[in-house]
Amino acid sequence: MINLKIATAQFENKSGDKAYNLSVIERLSKEAAAKGSHIIAFHECSITGYTFARQLSREQMLEIAEIIPGGESIQRLQKIASENNITLLAGLFEKDEHDNLFKAYVCVDKNGLVAKYRKLHPFINPHLTAGEQYCVFEIHGWKFGILICYDNNIIENVRATKLLGADVIFMPHVTMCTPSSRPGAGFVDPILWENRETDPTSLRLEFDGMKGRDWLMKWLPSRAYDNGVYVVFSNPIGMDDDQLKNGCSMIIDPFGDILSECRSFEDSFVTAIIHPEKLTQAGGYRYIKARRPDLYKDIIGQDHHSEQKVVWLTPQKE
Repeated sequence: MINLKIATAQFENKSGDKAYNLSVIERLSKEAAAKGSHIIAFHECSITGYTFARQLSREQMLEIAEIIPGGESIQRLQKIASENNITLLAGLFEKDEHDNLFKAYVCVDKNGLVAKYRKLHPFINPHLTAGEQYCVFEIHGWKFGILICYDNNIIENVRATKLLGADVIFMPHVTMCTPSSRPGAGFVDPILWENRETDPTSLRLEFDGMKGRDWLMKWLPSRAYDNGVYVVFSNPIGMDDDQLKNGCSMIIDPFGDILSECRSFEDSFVTAIIHPEKLTQAGGYRYIKARRPDLYKDIIGQDHHSEQKVVWLTPQKE
């Protein structure tokens, strides 16, 4: 495997405005390619927008969703990839030939669709269908996996993707800055975003505290460390519909160390070079080899009824 330069991006998407969102994806991809990146990853539903979908009917969801790979957005991504000699990953809503709806994330290069993943635990809209399989594919000799947002909070998904061969896992999100039962969680007031130029300190304190980055640091580096994988985390910055998001797109190595992270309030990206030797130097490599599945395979695989309670949230001023 060769050393690869990967970029992860953050930007403020516009709800339902695929033309605008794709224009930002194109601009950032061009900049990343000019700086030597082989791959650039964008956030969950970066093409369509995300949070606004909680209010859409089935008919409205079908209108914004696309057939993959035949839809216009995939064709546009291929054109961007070809013109800039870069591999792109981005998210959108998908519909199939039977009008089933999915939350999809795609990898596209100059030749077209490389991989497609459907979110295993979708919940932003009740008309979405859950994906039923993991996704591992190859780019430049490296094995990559994809898990979207909440999929990564169920730790078995990350381990399963690693055991299927993934060296790097793309983890596109739209997360943080929403209420939860955990202490310190909650919305961040959009007024702080509007005043970010005159009062960046107040916004940064909210973004970096328990509503945002501090919570992320409780678990995200652990997914990389425990499994001995590189993690490419992508998240939007700014307003996503009526909810404010804090970016923090980052690349984490198999030691659980952050290699690079977006720390501005701007549409931007950061890059990191991934090295294959870290995959076997990290503790996760030894831990996986030391497993004794005979002790727990029946425990992990026992009958289980999956429950996912969803609260439809509207921001309130705090």
